[in-house]
Amino acid sequence: MGFLLIGSANPAVAAASPAAAVANPNIAFYYGEHPPVDELQAFDDVVIDPAVAALPDTQATPHTAWLARLDLRAQADSPGQTAEAYVSEAVTPLWNKGYRGFLLDDGAPLDQNDRPDDAWLAGLVQAIHAQYPQARVMLRNHLGLATRIADQLNAVMVDALYRRYDLLGGFFANVPDAERTDALRRIQALRRGASSLAVVAVDYCGRDDRACRRDTARRLEHDGLTPFVTDPSFATVGIGRIEVMPRKILVVQTPEQGEPLDLTAGVRDIAMPLNYLGYDIQYADANQALPRDIDSDRYAGIVVAIDRTVDNPDAWRRWLLGRIRAGVRVAVVGQFGFPIDQEAARVLGLEVVPGAAPPDVAPQIVDKAPMMGFEILPPPDIRDALGVRVGAQGKPLLRLQAGSYVYDMAGMLPWGGYTLDPYGIATLGGIQQERWAIQPIEFFEQALALPEMPVPDVTTENGRRLLFVHVDGDGFASRAEFPGPAYGGQALYDQIFTKFPIPMTLSVIEGEVGPTGLYPKISPTLESIARQIFALPNVEIGSHTYSHPFNLEMIDPKTGGRITGKVRKEWGGDSAFSLDIPHYKFNLNREIQGSIDYINRRLAPPGKHVVVLQWPGDAAPPAIAVRRAYAAGVLNINGGDTVITKTNNSWTNIAPYGVSKGPQPDDFQVYAADMDENVYTGDWTGPFYGFTRALETYALTDRPIRFKAIDIYYHFYSGTKLASLRALRQIYESTLKQAVLPIYTTEYIKRVLDWRGVAVAREGNRWLVRSGPNLRELRWPLGRGVPDLTTATGVSGYLPGPGGLYIHMGGDQASFSITPHATARIPYIAEAAGFVRHYQRDARTMSFDFGGYYKPFVSFADANGCRVTVDGKAIAAPVRNGVLRVDVAGRVAQQVTYHSLKVTCE
Repeated sequence: MGFLLIGSANPAVAAASPAAAVANPNIAFYYGEHPPVDELQAFDDVVIDPAVAALPDTQATPHTAWLARLDLRAQADSPGQTAEAYVSEAVTPLWNKGYRGFLLDDGAPLDQNDRPDDAWLAGLVQAIHAQYPQARVMLRNHLGLATRIADQLNAVMVDALYRRYDLLGGFFANVPDAERTDALRRIQALRRGASSLAVVAVDYCGRDDRACRRDTARRLEHDGLTPFVTDPSFATVGIGRIEVMPRKILVVQTPEQGEPLDLTAGVRDIAMPLNYLGYDIQYADANQALPRDIDSDRYAGIVVAIDRTVDNPDAWRRWLLGRIRAGVRVAVVGQFGFPIDQEAARVLGLEVVPGAAPPDVAPQIVDKAPMMGFEILPPPDIRDALGVRVGAQGKPLLRLQAGSYVYDMAGMLPWGGYTLDPYGIATLGGIQQERWAIQPIEFFEQALALPEMPVPDVTTENGRRLLFVHVDGDGFASRAEFPGPAYGGQALYDQIFTKFPIPMTLSVIEGEVGPTGLYPKISPTLESIARQIFALPNVEIGSHTYSHPFNLEMIDPKTGGRITGKVRKEWGGDSAFSLDIPHYKFNLNREIQGSIDYINRRLAPPGKHVVVLQWPGDAAPPAIAVRRAYAAGVLNINGGDTVITKTNNSWTNIAPYGVSKGPQPDDFQVYAADMDENVYTGDWTGPFYGFTRALETYALTDRPIRFKAIDIYYHFYSGTKLASLRALRQIYESTLKQAVLPIYTTEYIKRVLDWRGVAVAREGNRWLVRSGPNLRELRWPLGRGVPDLTTATGVSGYLPGPGGLYIHMGGDQASFSITPHATARIPYIAEAAGFVRHYQRDARTMSFDFGGYYKPFVSFADANGCRVTVDGKAIAAPVRNGVLRVDVAGRVAQQVTYHSLKVTCE
């Protein structure tokens, strides 16, 4: 509780961690059971309690050092224990787990300069350094001792300056001004004696009081200190010099019994606009136990997407209103899920409309906000009326009137906003389509009060739209229906895979190709074709399982076995569970690990192996199947149903990036960015040239807003017909004429997985972003300024594009502010058809490694007076209108060939 004084007076201590080299680092404390690593990684140092929490994966958070709190209060029960014995008993096990820094916390209050146990603590610090010279040691309070041994410390933690918490009474007490003044005087004296120490002041607010955390942090900064403000139990992502932007949203819905999560409105419709805004979605069922710890420090809000009866509306109401009282923003789409009585209306800022809605009077629209009627505006129906009006503190979005009965079907309120059925997602039953009745991006931005922030982006890199290809194994055994190759796979090899030199991810179904499958007599021929395909340098290998289950939703979510005796629905007209392979009984491990082992053993060339599992059938695997894929050492993709076209032009047809099937990272299923040719060809009944309509999907998910990368996704049976082959060639040729950056499917998947955990934090008018090893692009609203390159670090450039300004990161972290317009002519990367790595910039030069698979080039803006070397050799690169372009040799292979580029400018 209090201050942290950070320094590097001891060289051995300073070398212990990457974060230790940071001047005046951002430090957080979190003593809860499950540290929210995604948010906390924005800090350079994080102190956690190893008695209740495990050490996070340090490789996944390379810019954050995790330090262990040593609770020394129990030492009062062992007065005779030597410091050396304590190190052996308590410190060594933590060191062996990977901790390299320790906070010594004996609970001492800040009430005197010297204490009787100072000598023992001094001995403990010496004993730690004697055993582990590189250990970083922090001390709570004990300012007198800290003054004497400052060169052996990294930090001193001092008690609260503005408020302390009475644990027994359960209340906060303000610290008297005189006491705070005296504490500041002693801290300043310590700083004068140890000038390399920086001060981080820790103070306390209620867990739900984010406004208090902000205000207290500002007061501490005004005192000349570096703040960290949390709750008394240290179980909150506190606010320091930086404020972490929560990037998670909880969607609460009411799925039918046995309904796959993939088919719910929360996944199918609501997640996509939230993903676009930068938010990772978690799901909860209002009819099951609702999650705890849904607080504003790590959740940007809650979206209620209830479309059927809640079993226990009273419990649901208590939970939701409790979260609203705690300051969590809420957006309701569809129904509240409980009756709006006077008490609920009071909390929600609504007015209950007296009387009853007249059943024989057609309601009329009295007032409508511009966001209403986005794709459709259903005609008012009095049967939809809930009978509430927005109170004085709110704003109606859709006000209707039937006679004297006036009610609001949508509105904004201090806690969030709501739009009731059918003015959220409207169903067009006659044509089996859906439409947004409200502009979802604007609605969620306003209802959840989402801050303007740089949004991590998985659609683009270095200003170029990402393009990837993946092919499911279906139809590998199908014969070509035209003269020449015997099988469709051979036709694709001849006409597609070898003709378009871009990365591709191709898979087979073992039960179709292998000797134990459906076609043992032709298996040798099929395997030969597969080996030929997998040997191509531009091909990475996937598995499409062993028996291609059509109904993954019929896998038992607990055991992984097949559910028998009932079928909730048929998939695509297939009544069979999977391919009817003789003598085979479904086994999830055989489907995943077994098929991977088969491909690696019999089909993959030396040096290559299966890297991705491409879900078959309905592509709705339960969490247990997703976890098995990760356990097998492969990534996973498929599902999502992005099928927007000119004749079904609705954002409800654009799927999210993926779906979290559970609380752990290995529960996440990555969706295909676009759908396959099956949905454009009448389930492969014709027209077989229909896949060309995917070009409509690519266009509609790019402008005016870029929602998706381009995913050329199809099956091997597209190689069996001349019409489908022509369609494929047209798609490849058309997309490669666009401003794209071809990548492998696994590279796209890794970007999506990185996207989920990106940390975005604000420090005054600056932004700090830590993105992981794969994601390198951010999006900022167009017309709202550009990054200030004179003060930015880790920003290589930017380029306006559909829906935003695309900001390029030169590494896995960046720090920058936004300026209204560029005031200095500083050269920067405007666009690059390749990957930028190891980017560095100084006053006159940029240097980095650059490479790509397909026609790689990089163009620099504001490059007048610049010259370039590639691999140490000067090249002639004329500047036209301030733009300098450099083309390098590319190679389509699993390993990128990088070239060393250096740009020197006058």
